[in-house]
Amino acid sequence: MRDLPRPVFDANSTQASDFGDLPVWDLTDLYTAPDAPELSRDLDWLEQACAGFAADYEGKLAELSADEMLTCVQRHEKIDMIQGRIMSFAGLRYYQQTTDPDRAKFLSDCQDRITTFSTPLVFFTLEINRIDDERLDALFAANADLARYKPIFDRLRAMRPHQLSDELEKFLHDQSVVGASAWNKLFDETIAGLAFTVDGQELGIEGTLNLLSDPDRAAREAAARELARVFGRNVKLFARVHNTLAKEKEVEDRWRKMPTPQTGRHLANHVEPEVVEALRNAVVKAYPRLSHRYYELKRKWMGLDTLQVWDRNAPLPMEETKTVNWPDAQALVLDAYAEFDPQMADIAKPFFHKGWIDAGVKPGKAPGAFAHPTVTDVHPYVMLNYLGKPRDVMTLAHELGHGVHQVLAAGQGELLSSTPLTLAETASVFGEMLTFRKLLGQAASETEKKVLLAGKVEDMINTVVRQIAFYDFECKLHDARRQGELTPDDLGALWMSVQAESLGPAFTFMDGYETFWAYIPHFVHSPFYVYAYAFGDGLVNALYAVYEEGDAGFQAKYFEMLRAGGSKHHKELLAPFGLDASDPGFWDKGLGMIAGFIDELEGMET
Repeated sequence: MRDLPRPVFDANSTQASDFGDLPVWDLTDLYTAPDAPELSRDLDWLEQACAGFAADYEGKLAELSADEMLTCVQRHEKIDMIQGRIMSFAGLRYYQQTTDPDRAKFLSDCQDRITTFSTPLVFFTLEINRIDDERLDALFAANADLARYKPIFDRLRAMRPHQLSDELEKFLHDQSVVGASAWNKLFDETIAGLAFTVDGQELGIEGTLNLLSDPDRAAREAAARELARVFGRNVKLFARVHNTLAKEKEVEDRWRKMPTPQTGRHLANHVEPEVVEALRNAVVKAYPRLSHRYYELKRKWMGLDTLQVWDRNAPLPMEETKTVNWPDAQALVLDAYAEFDPQMADIAKPFFHKGWIDAGVKPGKAPGAFAHPTVTDVHPYVMLNYLGKPRDVMTLAHELGHGVHQVLAAGQGELLSSTPLTLAETASVFGEMLTFRKLLGQAASETEKKVLLAGKVEDMINTVVRQIAFYDFECKLHDARRQGELTPDDLGALWMSVQAESLGPAFTFMDGYETFWAYIPHFVHSPFYVYAYAFGDGLVNALYAVYEEGDAGFQAKYFEMLRAGGSKHHKELLAPFGLDASDPGFWDKGLGMIAGFIDELEGMET
């Protein structure tokens, strides 16, 4: 891979590529530089604000009047905003070039200082959870502005049965920088530093994974085998990371009396365990009519006796090799958004010309894509690794949907804007669906329509089937770790058990594929995060069905849902659309959309 220029923070800067000038982040809306006087000022303010907050309120929360409690919450919110701004700047700089030791040190130093500053605030949640329900209800009744924050109190108090002593909570807070966050950083730096050699060319992980969708089957195989070789050489380190994090989680869960390893995630997502279980069971039950059926079609289209892992994301034989330049990708997504509602496109436009997207592939840049909301008085940033593939256009539509959601939810303020993971995928998957429907409507031939439908089915399988298989892998991993240390072979066996079940009989698996659990960042950073993708896809499929049925005022209700951020439960958000995620039939409705696309594809065979 040729050297690329290091990113600079200039709103007009771009990175020249084969796909047009790709935008680069301008982080100056956060801070102009790591040594900016504004950043030093904010760190000093944060230290004093945390100490002052503790001095004013520790041991006194239960005695506050409604007006005093409102002032307390608002002061806490300002502290959250300033530390969020600092950590957003440090984190985004780091993800642009994770192999840069100066950026890694800056992130670590910021993390350490903020952890130290915020330790005196640990009392807040502990004392809130010791206030009687009647007392809190009276405070909410006395002050409408305070009552707006009730969802935050509800989420804090959901942890009441799992709260430890004040001293232990402070210890865990202080110890976090050398616990999970340190192992996360080791994982990130190791992944970003891996080097793969395919046909004499040295690539990073993103470029190598990209080859798994290359039209040349030999190139796909070479990439898959090189991934297996490099993962295999590093598998002991990855096994150590997973063993340590799973054990750490088990210890903390045991002390907190969490009934299952998943409980903490469900509480954080504000979703009932039975709803997640219904989703999981519906998807697993649907494997034969979704992934098994589709991959059998793909096997026939490719003229193979069996599919290998390097064929899973392969383009179809009838698919023309196509790249989409950046201006065309931008126009396509914005047009699709505008056709749904011009407001949606208007919110998305600044991302493209104000330095809110970092699109190019660069050495050391974190793999994958994300939208980071930063803080509510700035704006989100989107990261891509754009390589001009049609799927990259879908990724742009997806991440931009997150950005639109985050912009709309910012009006809720710092504490209420953030959505649970289960709802965080709503606008992203919806934006992706709008873009797909526009592409499908533009299809010039039956073959092009078939390719587009197949691509969408594969994306939906990756979002629903693959993520539920990931969830099952994590469930098995954490259960098994409770019985003792897991060897790389143990982890590989758990991985292969869910892969075979979810992908179906059309596949055989090469030696080495048992190590491919090693590079999935969600397992490391956010245990049990992955079911949120399937939750979001199912929810959006059901929402989209309502939209297609011509629901009156759908757009207005949709934007109202996004503006709600994290201020409402999923039942409240879905009720205006006549939907309920706790209804067992809800998930079948969403899965039915995928099955319907496969029906269409099968119909094209006759």
